[in-house]
Amino acid sequence: MTPADPVPSDRTLHHVGLVVRDLRQAVERYRRLGFGEPVEIDLPDQQVRVATFTTGTGFLELISPTTADSGVARFLEARGDGMHHMAFAVPDLELALRQLERAGVELIDQHPRIGAHGWKVAFIHPRSCGGVLTELVEG
Repeated sequence: MTPADPVPSDRTLHHVGLVVRDLRQAVERYRRLGFGEPVEIDLPDQQVRVATFTTGTGFLELISPTTADSGVARFLEARGDGMHHMAFAVPDLELALRQLERAGVELIDQHPRIGAHGWKVAFIHPRSCGGVLTELVEG
């Protein structure tokens, strides 16, 4: 490693989440781009439907609101279709949250919760990540 090389980290890119108005249309767009068949699930507690494509190194998550008053619907209304969040895998989510908290990072989730596909997740506030909503996923 040279001084210009990045320092290795235990965080790896897990997935990129894109918010979309029309899930059917977005799924077809990514199929045309060569992605396979997604896994689709409803998350009623988050008021979204998610379509997840497996990529060579992680996942692409398409997120569409199922109600007009959800947080994702408000995000979509304010910003339109596009990137919603980036997610990084960590080996121990609870430990990562405690380390971030001690470092003064603003957390949305103080403790892990269950996200799409049963993944254990927690979010970091965009104010601590240059305006990007960042998710940590255990695994």
